[in-house]
Amino acid sequence: MNLLRIALSLLVGVQMLGAASLLETSEVFPTKMAGVARYRIPGIVVTTKGTVLAYAEARRNNSSDWGEIEIHLRRSTDGGKTWTPGKQIAHIGTRLEGNPHKKTGGEHEQTVNNPVAIVDRTTGAIEFLYCINYARCFSMRSTDDGVTWSRPVEITAIFEPFRRHYDWKVIATGPGHGIQLASGRLVVPVWIAFGKVGDHGPSAAATIYSDDHGKTWLAGDLAVPNAGEFSSPNETMLTELSDGRVMLVTRSVSKANRKIVTISPDGATRWGQPSFHDQLWEPRCMASIIAHPAKPGTLLFSNPHTLARDATGKEVPGDKGKRENLSIKLSRDDGKTWPVSRTLDAGPSAYSDLAILPDGTVVCLYEKGSDIVAARFNLSWVESGR
Repeated sequence: MNLLRIALSLLVGVQMLGAASLLETSEVFPTKMAGVARYRIPGIVVTTKGTVLAYAEARRNNSSDWGEIEIHLRRSTDGGKTWTPGKQIAHIGTRLEGNPHKKTGGEHEQTVNNPVAIVDRTTGAIEFLYCINYARCFSMRSTDDGVTWSRPVEITAIFEPFRRHYDWKVIATGPGHGIQLASGRLVVPVWIAFGKVGDHGPSAAATIYSDDHGKTWLAGDLAVPNAGEFSSPNETMLTELSDGRVMLVTRSVSKANRKIVTISPDGATRWGQPSFHDQLWEPRCMASIIAHPAKPGTLLFSNPHTLARDATGKEVPGDKGKRENLSIKLSRDDGKTWPVSRTLDAGPSAYSDLAILPDGTVVCLYEKGSDIVAARFNLSWVESGR
């Protein structure tokens, strides 16, 4: 597998060298499509056959995190230019109802939340994890490029080891996508919350992993605790670095207003001391990170590049920035520095997820206002914005 990745990296590097700047967009989950009030929480992966799978929470009645929520998926076989009709894919069988934040009628709602897909490049299968009511976790699999999916299997019990640290009331995967390491291990970022039932804070970040191609899952070590200057770490993204280590980048509500970064040798254990990265601003929004095969050490990062500021323009510690100015950052040294940043969408823009096509083109699935769109671009486009 390592030799294959090196060959792919060299091929993509040659293809991207001197390529003309590319930026195209397509509509994927517009508001009101299929009678859905709003789609949120995008995730995207590219299968071993080059098919793009885009998925999101279909919030039937409103934009709230709680309510009647389904998971919908659309497929693209032309690199994200056009898309098949949306399809509900997760937990279509026996309903698990209940909304602790709704005093009347909540028992008739099923919140299916935080979808995460992981492409297994050894088997070609796509593993898919999601949660229900932020309290139970399930796994299912597609072996036909995302067309059909297996019956879900509950894996909530794997979160029990985290009770050594916190008596959690809420569990959540991702959101976004998980990764497969060069070793074959599948890794998914998760967060747990240990306030009142249904509350999303206070929280802490960790990972779960599988060494048998998704047949069984295990809890990793706690990666970022709710302690000291790190306040309520939650929605988290992962990428494998050029030396095989795994970088975890976490959202939080910390006073530093910066993303929290920590590194593990295997994506599951021995996480290093977390630290704030000054170049990765934190407007309190889910972000995405991915390794680009053009050259070892090349990473891409997407997130609204904003900070909370007072009337004089001074940064306000621990405050929420505006969800706008979605930007793509580029690192050439495994995330130590991010010298290149280019605005993808200057307007209202929030959650995002990144994927790489076989030819090196990047696809960013992101919340644009009240819709979810896909932007296709290459490294030349990113670098021309320096």
